[in-house]
Amino acid sequence: MSENNVGAIRIAPEVASIIAGLAATEIEGVAGMSGGLVNGIAEILGKSNLSRGVKVEVGEKEVAVDLYVIMKYGAKIRDVSWEIQENVKKAIESMTGLDVVEVNVHVQGVRFREKEEEVEEEVEEQELEVPRVR
Repeated sequence: MSENNVGAIRIAPEVASIIAGLAATEIEGVAGMSGGLVNGIAEILGKSNLSRGVKVEVGEKEVAVDLYVIMKYGAKIRDVSWEIQENVKKAIESMTGLDVVEVNVHVQGVRFREKEEEVEEEVEEQELEVPRVR
């Protein structure tokens, strides 16, 4: 990576992957990272595994990133993808000092609001059914 009078500094690809995954999931419109296609359906990964859904190639001074994301239904995919690219580039460059030469966004699927609303409705129903203790 970079060398100074004291020694070399090397940044592991996993570090760049985690930074990229976190930076991507910060963007409004991103439902999550994709772990790949499972039975024809994109698997959505939570924030606990940020390096999945991210592939990086780290050179001595440069890094290239491929992100596999799931978008929220209704998001403007082109605009959200551009924001992901900018945020990932800024985060990696500021934290590692490496030059980001490309950030490729691969949209693997769309999460529909209906599923989120169903989960919220189930939670509300459960809260209403709690018996009172006298």
